[in-house]
Amino acid sequence: MARSSSPVKASLPKQRRLLRPRRSPKRTTALSLPGAEEFFAVAEHLVQQDAAAAPAPGYTTASDETLAVHAGEKLRKNGMADTDSIATPIVSGTTHWFKNSDDLIAFKEGRRHSFEYGRYGNPTVSVLEEKISALERAEATLVTSSGMNAIVATLLALVPPGGHVVTTTECYSEARIFIRERLSKMGIRSTFVDLNDIETLKAVLDQGDVTLFYTDSPTNPYLKCIDIKLVAKLCHLKGTLVCIDSTLASPINQKPLTLGADIVVHSATKYIAGHHDAIAGCISGSQELIKTIRAWHQDLCGAISPDAAYMIIRGLTTMALRVETQNRTSLRMARLLENHPKIEHVYYPGLKSSPWHHIAESQMTGFGGVVSFEVASDLQGVMRFIDALEIPFIATSLGGCESLVQQPAVMSFMPFWGQSDEEKAKNGIKDNLVRFSFGIEKFEDLRDDILQALEKM
Repeated sequence: MARSSSPVKASLPKQRRLLRPRRSPKRTTALSLPGAEEFFAVAEHLVQQDAAAAPAPGYTTASDETLAVHAGEKLRKNGMADTDSIATPIVSGTTHWFKNSDDLIAFKEGRRHSFEYGRYGNPTVSVLEEKISALERAEATLVTSSGMNAIVATLLALVPPGGHVVTTTECYSEARIFIRERLSKMGIRSTFVDLNDIETLKAVLDQGDVTLFYTDSPTNPYLKCIDIKLVAKLCHLKGTLVCIDSTLASPINQKPLTLGADIVVHSATKYIAGHHDAIAGCISGSQELIKTIRAWHQDLCGAISPDAAYMIIRGLTTMALRVETQNRTSLRMARLLENHPKIEHVYYPGLKSSPWHHIAESQMTGFGGVVSFEVASDLQGVMRFIDALEIPFIATSLGGCESLVQQPAVMSFMPFWGQSDEEKAKNGIKDNLVRFSFGIEKFEDLRDDILQALEKM
């Protein structure tokens, strides 16, 4: 599909009104007080006047805490058909029927909001999409079956054969492999630059043939941050679209679209779902770009099930509360570890000692729940430390209620186990590196657990 020659900027959705219960006419006519009908007629007129004059509560005025609970449901654009249920129903039907041919034509022409087939859309999934759009301040969102599906659909939809992708050496490892090894077979060129090497990025952009810039911010596992505003400005001057993977930030801590990015993607499995029980991805941006990506997504068959969407909606309602707790715990723990004699280095953008602190502080409202650090020991010593921990699970992933810990040299998305020191160093992975994803457990319990495990190393 053809791409617009100029980047499409995401804009704020139109304000929407809170849904109010319908007034029953029986309540007014049943009253026998003199002048009751005239009174309620005047009162209703005044209510309508006030509603027309006052700014409507909606996506641009509500807080993230409120949007996480009500967007797509009480505050909604399309979403679910009216029901009396507070909880979003699970619509498991795979196909939807039309009353008559005129009803079908109205749907096809966009004059009637409805659904046709499960692979193209679903009412329960639509609620989740609108909820994420509200949090990201996006015109539209597409929810996919996984974070990797979101990345692949975005790249295939927006970068045509002969196109050019610029990404960073620190981007998500599986995305890096897909860009380098898969896209090249489709006639798409790729260039990798260091995350903080803005001069090299400028030089590549000056060639004038870059279709899309893609990177993570913060990155995994070293929590590096890119200046999204600066990168977006540089890319847009050359007609290049900007896609940011904001998984490690969450929509609570960072909103790339408001900073100038054209597309933001997440592994919704992480902070958005928040309970380690559902896999999904999401893509947010302008209506135009999401429409283009959605067409490719349908061909890739990356639809999420209504049951999984329901689980994520349920988890997402508490995301703001969870993330705020994880932010506080991680910052306190990073400061503690930074001063511990058995810790060589701590990677966390919330620390003033971090090279990326000034960038993170300018574009994030919180610094996330992941802290990476290097222990003053070797591979076996770090294993003893991890094995001595009692609260966290030794597991991959992040962003859930339970704390998780991993040693990237042993457990990682890349097959580092068994590689030589030189091969691991090439990918920036050290034997003594630990990545800790903090959950919502009490800080003091996690602190005491980490301190006792360090003593047993």
